Amino acid sequence: MLASERMLARAAYVLVGGRSSRFGQDKARFEVGGLPMALRVARAAAEAADAVTLVGPRERYADFELPIIDDETPAAGPLSGLVAALGHTSARWTLVAACDLPGLDSAFLELLFRTAESGRVSAVIPVQRDGRVQPLCAVYSKSLHAPLRENLRRGVSKLTTALGGLDIRYLNAPEYAHLEYGRDLLRNVNAPADLALR
Repeated sequence: MLASERMLARAAYVLVGGRSSRFGQDKARFEVGGLPMALRVARAAAEAADAVTLVGPRERYADFELPIIDDETPAAGPLSGLVAALGHTSARWTLVAACDLPGLDSAFLELLFRTAESGRVSAVIPVQRDGRVQPLCAVYSKSLHAPLRENLRRGVSKLTTALGGLDIRYLNAPEYAHLEYGRDLLRNVNAPADLALR
């Protein structure tokens, strides 16, 4: 497969629809290294995918000058954003990432895509060093849209519950440790004090 064909099979969506209640301010706009966190994640994603789209309120982030789509069901949490992304995308493989992961870089996201493209799986989800899975920085097959939307319709709100029983490839921490360079790629920022980067 040519590189250009591979890239055309990829899309990325950054979730910006959260309420940021624990953060105390709009975390998507909070600047890390001189760039709003959402745009920092989008920039890393743009180097691994063909197109980047935000998922959240259009009016709030229009000035970010990226395509924006609405959540499927805004009050339903991140599963709603994932379903919206998979419903919108035409790509075979779609990265869905939360906006509060400023440590992400393109090499790590490229590894997620390549792992998905090399195996017969429905999703590639990384596992953090402490053993927690991180479904909000993962690559999903377009084929998951229907089953995940059905879970959302049935009132399932927890993302890990909705993903139960699916053919998932978990990417364990030792498999990407060479990309960490002494930092935690998957560290969520729930409060300004959590930030190691400024």
